[in-house]
Amino acid sequence: MRLAKYLAYVGVSSRRGAERLIAEGRVRLGGVVVRDPALDVKEGAPVTVDGASVGAPPPRHVYLLHKPTGVLSTVSDPFGRPTVVQLVPTTHRLYPVGRLDYDTSGLLLLTNDGDLAYRLTHPSFEVPRRYLVEVENPPLRRGALQRLREGVLLEDGPTAPARVRQLDPRRFEIELREGRNRQVRRMAAAVGHPVRSLKRTHFGPLSLGRLAPGRYRLLAPAEVERLLAFTEGKKAPSRRR
Repeated sequence: MRLAKYLAYVGVSSRRGAERLIAEGRVRLGGVVVRDPALDVKEGAPVTVDGASVGAPPPRHVYLLHKPTGVLSTVSDPFGRPTVVQLVPTTHRLYPVGRLDYDTSGLLLLTNDGDLAYRLTHPSFEVPRRYLVEVENPPLRRGALQRLREGVLLEDGPTAPARVRQLDPRRFEIELREGRNRQVRRMAAAVGHPVRSLKRTHFGPLSLGRLAPGRYRLLAPAEVERLLAFTEGKKAPSRRR
């Protein structure tokens, strides 16, 4: 594991903060000051920050949650509103993988692995997400569905082509590989069918299945490996500093 990622993973600081600590010469590996954040840390290697020993990183945990509406996809809220982290009681420090809007329900992942979360949400990795959409102004028009498939011009630019399947006069499924803010809602509104309800049903190879709203489960190692397979062979883009 690279040094900066290691420090972030064990909770010393954020990835960017870890890079600053390394650049300032405050990190030692095996008693030697290191200034390369990409230096590989072997298992069991002694790492210190400002002379204090850094513990081993915790095992990776990934939870699948059926987020209800009326819950924030954040770790905390200054106004005391419920958050997704409160729905998964655990001693592990978890973060949501991406976001679902306050008024959107469905599949949301939470993990203690920041690098995994980054890979699953950055558009360059093109991890597909599927949504069940119920709209206003039925019946759904064929031209509107075709526009969604081909891409819709929004205020922040055109969307990528999407997979769209009509279910009935009021509902359709849409699969996206990009994750703009409130994208499905804006796309549907742009073609004349504002969203009435929105649920994410799939994330990569994972399905919400029969999991009830507010319930969660810990992913098996094989499921995590299947998630990681969606990012294999793709280089992570450089993060802005």
